[in-house]
Amino acid sequence: MEIIRIGEDFGRWDELLALILSSFAYMDGVIDPPSSAHRLTPASLAQKARDEIAFAAIEGGRLVGCIFLKPEPGSLYLGKLAIAPAHQDKGIGRRLLAAAEDVARENGLPALRLETRIELAGNHATFARWGFTKTAENSHPGFTRVTSIEMRKWIT
Repeated sequence: MEIIRIGEDFGRWDELLALILSSFAYMDGVIDPPSSAHRLTPASLAQKARDEIAFAAIEGGRLVGCIFLKPEPGSLYLGKLAIAPAHQDKGIGRRLLAAAEDVARENGLPALRLETRIELAGNHATFARWGFTKTAENSHPGFTRVTSIEMRKWIT
C-alpha cells in the first residue's frame, strides 16, 4: 500500500467520491444532521483537493483511503478521513494520520484538529487511541443540542 498526494493530475474523482460515500454510509440514519459527504460531487472534490492538502491510500491500484487537510491558525484540520469498509482495521488510517503529522510539522503547526459527530462513540475511541483528546463540544447551525465534538492531537 502506498500513500500519494492528490494533485492536479489525479483524475479519479468518481472513485474517490464512491470511497468516501461507502466509508461514511454507516452514519446514515445515525447522525443528525446528515453527513456533508452527501453534498460532495466529483467536481467539488477536485476543488477541495486544490484548496486543501489531500492524500490517497492505494493498494493494488485501488483507492482504499483518503484524508483532506487544511492548515488553520495553530493546527492542521483533518477532514474526510475515509477508509474503504473492506480495508478498515489494517493500519491505513494510521498511515494517513502519519502523513497529516508530517504536513503539520512542515507547516510549523503544533497540533492536528478534527471534528466527529457526537453519536459516533466508536470514532471517538479510535481517535483517542491515536492520541487525540476531546477539546470542545459544538452544535451545527439550527441545533440546540451538541452535534459534534472537537478533538486535538499535539505533535511532538
